[in-house]
Amino acid sequence: MLSFFRKSPTGLEHIVSKAVGMLGDARHSFDLATLALLTDTDAEAVDGDIRATDERMGQTERELLTELVVHVSVQGGGGTDIGSVFGLIQLINKIARIAAQADNVLDLAGEGVTLAGQPDTELLLEERIEISALFAQVADLMTTADEEALADLSRRCAKLQEGHQAKIIGYLHSEEPGHTVVPRAIYYRYLKRIVANLRGVARAITEPISAIDDIHDEDPEADA
Repeated sequence: MLSFFRKSPTGLEHIVSKAVGMLGDARHSFDLATLALLTDTDAEAVDGDIRATDERMGQTERELLTELVVHVSVQGGGGTDIGSVFGLIQLINKIARIAAQADNVLDLAGEGVTLAGQPDTELLLEERIEISALFAQVADLMTTADEEALADLSRRCAKLQEGHQAKIIGYLHSEEPGHTVVPRAIYYRYLKRIVANLRGVARAITEPISAIDDIHDEDPEADA
């Protein structure tokens, strides 16, 4: 699988390129949605941009998945091709899920929730920057498929997920008022899913079979 992303023998290089574009769109939506929640940015002001990005991503997703199905039908059941196509399908699906979680963050802000001007706002903004940077790192690895860098990124994502889960558990047992802890617990749940899917994109590059959703990576109802 790794050799496919380094130099595709199947003529599907442009699929990877368009998937990188999708990930860039997902990052754009994440950045805007988190700004609406963590700063004084008006959620309504960014809503149209995010929805338009969603529509563009959805169209690209449909086109790519259709092309992959046609490719398999035309090329037949060659083992290398099948593995590469399966990995690309998993990768595309996970990018779409990241965008869905960004929508959830925007919806939280749209309900009037704001975490701006709070004692922990600076920390939340630092975490936002770290996760946003992961998008660029994953996009780079989609084209370079550096095995060592992929392993390092996967470890960092796993550590972030553990930290997010610890935050969620902490809020569940907190004696602070509900209006303080509930929005943060929900937000960290969304962050945990976003990072899980970024990690899943990286895994799809090298391990298409293990990239299938399971309870160890993310909630099966993550997009509900």
